[in-house]
Amino acid sequence: MTPTEVEPGIETDSLASPKQPWKKWLAIGTGVGIEIGAHDLTVTVARVRPSGVSILGSLSIHRFREQPAAEWGDVYMRFIRKLGQRHIAAHVLLPREAVIVRQLQMPGVADKDLGAALKFQIDSLHPYPDEDVTYDFARIQKTTSVLVGISRRGVVDEFATLFAEAGIKVSAFSFSAANIYSAIRLLTIPPVDGFLALSDLGDETTELEAYGESPSRPLFSARLDQSFERARALALSELRLPPDTQPLSLPEILPQPLEVPDDYDLDRSSLVYATAIAGACPWFALPANLLPPELRKVSSRYIYVPTIVLAVLAVLAAIVLAGYSSYEDKQYLEKLQVEIARVQPRAKLAAKLDLQITSTRNRAQTLDNFRRRLKDDMNAINDLSNILAPPAWLNSLQLTRDAASISGEAERAESLLKLLDGSKQFRRSEFTLPIARGASGEMFSIHSIREGVTP
Repeated sequence: MTPTEVEPGIETDSLASPKQPWKKWLAIGTGVGIEIGAHDLTVTVARVRPSGVSILGSLSIHRFREQPAAEWGDVYMRFIRKLGQRHIAAHVLLPREAVIVRQLQMPGVADKDLGAALKFQIDSLHPYPDEDVTYDFARIQKTTSVLVGISRRGVVDEFATLFAEAGIKVSAFSFSAANIYSAIRLLTIPPVDGFLALSDLGDETTELEAYGESPSRPLFSARLDQSFERARALALSELRLPPDTQPLSLPEILPQPLEVPDDYDLDRSSLVYATAIAGACPWFALPANLLPPELRKVSSRYIYVPTIVLAVLAVLAAIVLAGYSSYEDKQYLEKLQVEIARVQPRAKLAAKLDLQITSTRNRAQTLDNFRRRLKDDMNAINDLSNILAPPAWLNSLQLTRDAASISGEAERAESLLKLLDGSKQFRRSEFTLPIARGASGEMFSIHSIREGVTP
């Protein structure tokens, strides 16, 4: 037995398959599924309608890795162009060995907190401690189980680059567990008592694809390298289903197609068929997408339906508004004129009061500024009197709002700059004229910036 795609989880209360009959009637879309095999690419185009699923066509590109991407990309483009689905972005199923899928139990964690909760433990969920990984997750219906897909960043980037070189638009990189779970719920409701499906994967491997659900395990998916009976016993044990439960095949649990091309082998193409169905109606699928958001392409024509509906409604609303009777418009205008005439005197009085209040406030502010300036000037003169104590004296003092110019005579004029800058009133003092020797001391002329003056 190879490592299972989904690890065993804690038992839950039910299978969680809510009956939503309305969902069937909204199942409208076309999907292109691409399965990346060991050597080949397998493509299926499926159209989904409430009445059922139709397989429009299929394509196999053999040994694509040995060909230039542009060549097999051209083959793919001719194929979907022939089907009239050139606008569809493909839903790609990554190789199972490229994805590690975990099923975690996260009781009590709200949907909005799942991302933060997983971020703390994502490193313990994969065996790549030295490599960058990309991952995505989805809650399984309303259970406490969360499906997590993890892949190495280098692998995802390699496939993204490969499809980009081939000119193929891709909307998602997914894995089989999420696609099967989503596909079987699109048009039908799985048995609430649980089931097991076993299918041969084809010529590229001898393994069996196992998928099942049960009240104890909301989802079980594995690739088993065992005999059929041994694989059945192991899967039923994991699902905790009765040992005598008879397994189905994957095509039996998927929606049965209404139209199938003559050469289409549903047994061998069940995984890519499920991928195409999940891609046709992504809004109903588990949102587990390993392709980085900046590389995802949106292609469905139906994304424009809401815009068209809103545009039509806007046009209808404009027509209705334009169709108002002139009488109603006139009556409404007259009512407005009467109301304006009633409140106009009050509005004029209010405007007059506003002007008076503004004028009074300006006058009060002017008086406050004057008193504040007078106090600042007196403080400046008081500081100068303390700094220029006798025998120093001034013969000129000029104060402005932002500067002071003083000249006079002192015993040691060079010390005055430091004294002035050390006060609270002055800064950046400097001599405007060279110091000269006077009769009783040194004559000076100083210019200072006033500090702390309120404008």
